[in-house]
Amino acid sequence: MSINPEISFATTATVEAGLVLSLKEAEAGAPAAAGQIDPSGIFAKAAATAKFKAKAMSVLDIIAPAGSPADRLIVIGAGKADDLTPHDWLRLGGTAAANLKGAETATVFLDAEGLSVTAEAASNFALGILLRAYSFDDYKTKKKDDDDQEAKAVRVTLVTSVAKAAEHLFAADGKAVADGVILARNLVNLPPNVLGPVEFADRAKALESLGVEVEILTETEMKALGMGALLGVAQGSVRPPRLAIMQWKGGKPDSQPLAFVGKGVVFDTGGISIKPAGGMEDMKGDMGGAAAVIGLMHTLAARKAKVNAVGILGLVENMPDGNAQRPGDIVTSMSGQTIEIINTDAEGRLVLCDALWYCNDRFKPAFMVNLATLTGAILVALANLHAGLFSNDDALSENLLKAGLTTNERLWRMPLGKDYDKLIDSKFADMKNTGGRHGGSITAAQFLKRFVGETPWAHLDIAGTAMASPKDEINQSWASGFGVRLLDRLVRDAYEA
Repeated sequence: MSINPEISFATTATVEAGLVLSLKEAEAGAPAAAGQIDPSGIFAKAAATAKFKAKAMSVLDIIAPAGSPADRLIVIGAGKADDLTPHDWLRLGGTAAANLKGAETATVFLDAEGLSVTAEAASNFALGILLRAYSFDDYKTKKKDDDDQEAKAVRVTLVTSVAKAAEHLFAADGKAVADGVILARNLVNLPPNVLGPVEFADRAKALESLGVEVEILTETEMKALGMGALLGVAQGSVRPPRLAIMQWKGGKPDSQPLAFVGKGVVFDTGGISIKPAGGMEDMKGDMGGAAAVIGLMHTLAARKAKVNAVGILGLVENMPDGNAQRPGDIVTSMSGQTIEIINTDAEGRLVLCDALWYCNDRFKPAFMVNLATLTGAILVALANLHAGLFSNDDALSENLLKAGLTTNERLWRMPLGKDYDKLIDSKFADMKNTGGRHGGSITAAQFLKRFVGETPWAHLDIAGTAMASPKDEINQSWASGFGVRLLDRLVRDAYEA
């Protein structure tokens, strides 16, 4: 059964029938709610029996004693207060959400002995609730009499002395982040027969309601611009490609925009170099980079970020057709550089190279960050615990790494260098689109680097983190929405006025 939390904040609360949750610091006494619902001291007995030490994210579930106004008391261990990070507050909120099933109302006492709860902490706790509560079951058949399949509305009241400030911060900021992440997750989870390039572009167009300026380029317009690399990927599909350009103008009119570019291969068969059948269904998630970019643009606009930002989505489908490009073909990119196609399954870099060149040429951005589920090689190097970071700029890299540590959307910087260029040199064209198995994620990044000029740039290979990543306290979905919180944190900490 999924839940639909309706979150409010209060400075005080009188406990009534329902679920009560309370935080407990590892080295403090009874939880904050114990005095209201546990006059007989049942908590101490239950904690001793269960050997509950309030370790971080541990849970003690107690049936409330007779005469108590509440039905259940759930105590969530916060660990040591001094060790709590912003991400830990999200995890605490997610842990709370995991225990809301079956409840109609829940009162959560955040203030506890030893814990210093700030407005930011309380807002993060609420964000964690929303992220954990997410589930994607749109295509499961639902029966009116089957309560287990219906999303249950749960009224959640967060009780804290900083309620007013937390409520304002969550409404202006935290909710925007939640909506951006959930948008990204939804897009990655959608089936590929529903979400094609045109439909994805329509989702970008919908951001106009938030004040985002959106343009959609068609195949004809991209052909006129000379985007032969992107169009070469799309030519095997009956579904036409699109390039979505989103602009959020929240900064000074004369300030350079920050640019984010996403690979949006809505389904990737591999083309003529077709993939094995096993697991190919997961290739509906090969647009995870574009999903992160549209989620980020939603978040920036919804929270009225004081920055100018551009988001560009290269949207195509890679199919094996009589008109599909072949290994051995040579295409001409928008930059004028020619590319020999060695493997049609190395298609994401072909989409990105034209999108990056277009972005750089038109907008002259302060930096460009592209996101892509680009290579299986990055999984070999980093598993699905870190995304790969490749960059030509140390300052941008440091800011990204810091944002990753804060949000726990972690990055690991990988090498670039002229020696790797030799692996993608072609006998017949300016370059080839793959350098073989060795250093596959590096040569893919080295390929992209040829299309960014001197502009500070970072490439994030999120093949292992955007989908099928490990489940945790704030995500139980196949699609993680990786990148939205990371890049929002990058913007607010390092670049926002």
